[in-house]
Amino acid sequence: MAACQFRRAIAAQVSRVLDRPEDQLIKSISAVPVYKKQPSADFQLFVSSVIERGQDYPRPDTQAETQKLADKLRPDAVVSEISTGAGTVNFKINRELLAKEVVQQVSNDGPEYGFKSELFSGLAKGKTLVEFSSPNVAKRFHVGHLRSTIIGLLGVGFQCFGHEEKLRANPLQHLFQVYVQVNKASDEDENIQKAAHEFMRKLEAGDMEALGIWQRFRDFSIEEYIRIYERLGVHFDEFSGESFYREKFQDVLKLLKDNGLLQTSVKGTGVVDLSEKGDLSSIATLVRSDGTSLYITRDLAAAIDRKTKYDFDTMIYVTDKSQETHFRHLFHVLQLMGFDWAEGCQHVPFGLVKGMKTRKGDVVFLEDVLDEARSRMLHNMSAAKTTKELEDPDDTAEKVGLAALIVQDFKGPLLSDYQFNWDQALQNRGDTGVFLQYSHSRLCSLDQMSGSGVLKSLNPACLLEPQAICILQHLLRYDEVIKKSSEDLQPKHIVNYLLVLSHLAAVAHKTLPVKGSAPEVAEARLHLFRTACSVLGNGMRLLGITPVSKM
Repeated sequence: MAACQFRRAIAAQVSRVLDRPEDQLIKSISAVPVYKKQPSADFQLFVSSVIERGQDYPRPDTQAETQKLADKLRPDAVVSEISTGAGTVNFKINRELLAKEVVQQVSNDGPEYGFKSELFSGLAKGKTLVEFSSPNVAKRFHVGHLRSTIIGLLGVGFQCFGHEEKLRANPLQHLFQVYVQVNKASDEDENIQKAAHEFMRKLEAGDMEALGIWQRFRDFSIEEYIRIYERLGVHFDEFSGESFYREKFQDVLKLLKDNGLLQTSVKGTGVVDLSEKGDLSSIATLVRSDGTSLYITRDLAAAIDRKTKYDFDTMIYVTDKSQETHFRHLFHVLQLMGFDWAEGCQHVPFGLVKGMKTRKGDVVFLEDVLDEARSRMLHNMSAAKTTKELEDPDDTAEKVGLAALIVQDFKGPLLSDYQFNWDQALQNRGDTGVFLQYSHSRLCSLDQMSGSGVLKSLNPACLLEPQAICILQHLLRYDEVIKKSSEDLQPKHIVNYLLVLSHLAAVAHKTLPVKGSAPEVAEARLHLFRTACSVLGNGMRLLGITPVSKM
């Protein structure tokens, strides 16, 4: 691809000077981010990471080494200028070659643009399992399911407060009402808590009545989850929550006992000592005093079963940050049990959404939030003078509203809590999902108004304006951004990259008109905007956003 071609050309020249293999230099060469004050370099070589140093101190003068290296390099057919920065050698790519290669590569690679980069060549390949959302049986999707998991089991509650007619009429709404009632009652009556523990004990013992109640709730729950996940564009081949492993936790306890790891605390609970000194100063509790399992017990069974079934190389758990201790204990116990593959298990924590309310009230469920986003977008679209006539306004509003929620959630560090604001999230200007959708639809409209057919050959000499070069240079960084997100599992890198791309495209749209330009210039600019639209759409899909072509 274009960025790889340029990196390879730079690496080849540096390789000859330093007598180092090209492959060792590639990852020290990075495309320069686009800022308001555009630098002259398209790529930078970070000298401190490529100059070999001995063990003697003080360290060599990096800037002197930088200048020494730059003096030995020469412009060629690919690199038009070479200069130095703070610890970097800067390379300016031949502008016409830049335009030609980027446009052609995006067109050739389509959805795979960025993923064919040699930056990914050294990454270990394998199978990754990702566990996320994990709503519990008989609980409606809470807004936290954008970022969280809620807890509950309604066996006792339904026996006390449930009504068959209401259950058949509106299953999960009624179950939620039952949950609220039983929660309140349990605060006042400790016998309800005892009854709930007894229900769990019967469930784990295979009691047919308890199993029947649980199965009904599970079936109702999965029906709703399938429907809500469909709105999010998520599809599953298999549903197997931690409750699926309630029968297998005994196998886990046996393994722990056989390895001498399971101990009984003074409270009668089953624990595993995690302390370095073996003094029980840090423990993981796996069994209640009544013999019933806990989440960690069933998670242990689930992890072992999934390793056997899928033979994964990596398993990632995506949950809120309040569960960090739970997963630290989970991975530690797996390692104590002798499962070396536990090193490939990772918890990706995230913060909480604050201040989210809908017009219906303070109890916020994800479905209510999706409905609210769609409703507000429909209102905004109908009020906007620029809104196009749409075949299905509800569908467009759904996709744009979901984009607003996703970008609002992903544009900052996952671990950070943030204050949600409807007005800010749904703005069609600024760093929002609505702006991404607006930018994509605007680029699609430009293409459609110009015939949206097969473009003729590109004359790269027609794309030398600063606004065009900014877009092209930004597109060079796409593979680096994808790689960074894959390394630290933070979607913010992709979100912010797409927002910058949208802003650059908006500026170019105003300053590089297609209509009224000479045919060859118009054709080149259409190539540029179609290229930007393609990468923008690809990146949005990576985030779970369905791009719209008209709004």
